Amino acid sequence: MANPGEFIRQVRQEASKVTWPTRKETGITTMMVFVMVFLAAIFFFLVDQILAVGVRLILGLGA
Repeated sequence: MANPGEFIRQVRQEASKVTWPTRKETGITTMMVFVMVFLAAIFFFLVDQILAVGVRLILGLGA
């Protein structure tokens, strides 16, 4: 086990290897997340509506 000073040196050395995304990459990724959330919401809304119609038809509640 390394002493605390050696540990901190190793942590700084590893942290310097991290590559952060650019502002453009972050913006593109954020927009992709919003688009995928929107598409998932539309999909689940449509599935819910289809299942509701099916249940109403089976149980005869729509008459």
